Amino acid sequence: MKNIKTYICLLGILALGTVSSCKKDSTEIKTDLLYDVTVEGNEAKFTVKTDGVTNYRWDFGDGESSTDANPTHTYPGKGKYVPTLYATVNGKEAEASTVLRIAKTTPVKINDNTLNDWAGVSTAITLGARKGVFNEVKMDYDGNYVYVYVDMVGKKANGDIFDFYMDSDYNPSTGLATGTFTEGGYDILLEGQLLTNGVDIFYHNSANQADFSFAPQSIAEAYQVGTIVESGANVKFEMRIARGKLKGLTGSGLRIAIQAIKSDWSVVLGSAPDDGTASFMLDMSE
Repeated sequence: MKNIKTYICLLGILALGTVSSCKKDSTEIKTDLLYDVTVEGNEAKFTVKTDGVTNYRWDFGDGESSTDANPTHTYPGKGKYVPTLYATVNGKEAEASTVLRIAKTTPVKINDNTLNDWAGVSTAITLGARKGVFNEVKMDYDGNYVYVYVDMVGKKANGDIFDFYMDSDYNPSTGLATGTFTEGGYDILLEGQLLTNGVDIFYHNSANQADFSFAPQSIAEAYQVGTIVESGANVKFEMRIARGKLKGLTGSGLRIAIQAIKSDWSVVLGSAPDDGTASFMLDMSE
């Protein structure tokens, strides 16, 4: 998640008239009100940096307020907010405001050794008659990553091959126009034995959209597999894909489809969604 530190300074100009027998002078006394904001997900921590401040009143810009000196506030969700501090600085009234942009956040933590955080994610790929081994596939995203959760029949040791077809720029006029999954031009293919050996990364490299032509890429830290849980005949796992590493993935939408294939390439084990139908649209507009 983002860690954003913003510095806010409001300069108030107060005029003080001084009268003498010779002349009238005007002196400006400056009042600085300075605080910083650290944003982690949708939680903002406000810290006042100015000395001599009393009578704190924070308006967080979402209808909530506080009189604490250095409050922590959780915003209700993504959006633009204008928090304002009203206070007294060395006996003089002052105020300071800033603009905060809270990006999309996710409950998913890829390194916490549990899949329980996916219970808070409701976005799922609809599985059809040709789902095969797939029991459930969920997706989420934030400003930095796309997250995938899979519950399927199988074992990690099986070495199943996964194909992730991705229309990363959400533009059907670029990338492979395959009949396997419609309504997308697939710019990126992630392919390999994800749970045992990882996947390779390929970019479509032909102007002909009917040409299944993908060029291998060497991109460090483009994806990461998180927790894997095996129970009985099922395996569940999560992964994340770095939006800033792969071409076109920083936009407002992504079409994606996933296939599982037996380790010897002999049979397709399942598709999410069904092959021959439209790929799943993940709305990433913020």
